[in-house]
Amino acid sequence: MDEECCANYDRIAGWFDAQRGKDLMESSYLEAMLARLPAGGDVLDLGCGSGEPLAGFFIRRGFRVTGLDGSPEMIAMCRARFPEMSWAVADMRGAALGRRFDAVLAWDSFFHLSKEDQRAMFAVFAAHLKKGGLLLFTSGPAEGESSGIMEGCKFHYSSLSPEEYRGLLAAHGLEVLRHKAEDPACGKHTVWLAQAS
Repeated sequence: MDEECCANYDRIAGWFDAQRGKDLMESSYLEAMLARLPAGGDVLDLGCGSGEPLAGFFIRRGFRVTGLDGSPEMIAMCRARFPEMSWAVADMRGAALGRRFDAVLAWDSFFHLSKEDQRAMFAVFAAHLKKGGLLLFTSGPAEGESSGIMEGCKFHYSSLSPEEYRGLLAAHGLEVLRHKAEDPACGKHTVWLAQAS
């Protein structure tokens, strides 16, 4: 995420954390992941926010989570909640952790990147996934750009086309397991779950 986006999340961190749904509307995708992940595996959460509910979901099930976020305020919340895990203020675009994970998440974070940066992220995803590892991310439903306001702060969103996402996943050795555009059971999120070959 760019500096303006990170600064805006810093400004609204407390509000965002309070407003963020904790009822796990994402549960069908998370359960699909659990069915394929080794017990006690390693998860990388890119754009982890305040650590709830997604990182917390995996932590409570015995997984080790490493979280990156561009907002120092968000990372401070993660450290307070789950001090035994690894958290860092960092830009996902430059992630180069030198290790691979059983799962990589980019939920409601990846879509803040420009189209060019999104294309480049698939190499980052692939570099951090073990063989058979899972990638879960959200995007827009179609190619385009938009913006929205949260608590007085403006945020930008970008999306490639579904066809381009499929092509990028395939080019980086990732097979689509599940894809749903504007899933009504998941807050109208457009969700991708893929597996590294």
